[in-house]
Amino acid sequence: MKLKKAYRAIPTALTLGNTLCGFGAILNTLKAYEADADVPAILVRSGWLIVCAMIFDMLDGWTARKLNASSDHGMHMDSLADMVTFGVAPAVMVSVLAHKETVNFGFPHQFVWICCAIYVGCVALRLATYNVMTLNKEEQETVDQSEDAFSGLPSPGAAAAVSSLIFLYNSTTIDLEFYKFHFSKETIAKILPFYAAILGFIMVSKVPYMHFGKWLGSKKNNKLKMFIVIIFFMAFAKKSVLMSALVINVYVIWGLIKYFLLKIKSKI
Repeated sequence: MKLKKAYRAIPTALTLGNTLCGFGAILNTLKAYEADADVPAILVRSGWLIVCAMIFDMLDGWTARKLNASSDHGMHMDSLADMVTFGVAPAVMVSVLAHKETVNFGFPHQFVWICCAIYVGCVALRLATYNVMTLNKEEQETVDQSEDAFSGLPSPGAAAAVSSLIFLYNSTTIDLEFYKFHFSKETIAKILPFYAAILGFIMVSKVPYMHFGKWLGSKKNNKLKMFIVIIFFMAFAKKSVLMSALVINVYVIWGLIKYFLLKIKSKI
């Protein structure tokens, strides 16, 4: 009996690991305000802490299902951890990057705070809505574990989008020209607050986003999936930071584009 209780505590311990990674990311990011701080390097460390938190977040749900240790307590703990790690921590990172790394931002810095506040608020709304919907489904005994898509962008996906651009910001000197649009490291610092606010709105939207784990685990189009995975890893081996940023942010943007295209098509 004691051994069984110990097993059931494993998901909770993993959720706490998620929370502590988020807390560590926030504390580490605040080091950027110290004298002679290497801001990009500090933010990259915070980004890696968020990556570690994502691993904890995946493992806590998996172990809870495997050990039959799912509970309302665990669900609420998971949401609180996600609020810290995928809500507050990325918003702090975006705010610090915009304040410390842009010489001429072009907007009042209060605007950055508003964008970051939108992001945090939308994470809170999404997590609270998810909890209420899950509890209602449990009461009606209609919990569906076979759903292949998320309704709205998941908060870990939004945090991954933010972190990927911060990694890209620190990776190399970026200086690209797309027609009349000049893309540089400072461009990332300038657009990230706006992008964070957009990510916030997408999280509380009804835009469907594919569940990669279930997509890979399904038996449909195995050859196509294998081809995509091989191509990705070949490209990732050569340009890991760039490929990660591209894949994550194309996933975010394509989901939005596809949703609106289907809406337009349905009205024609």
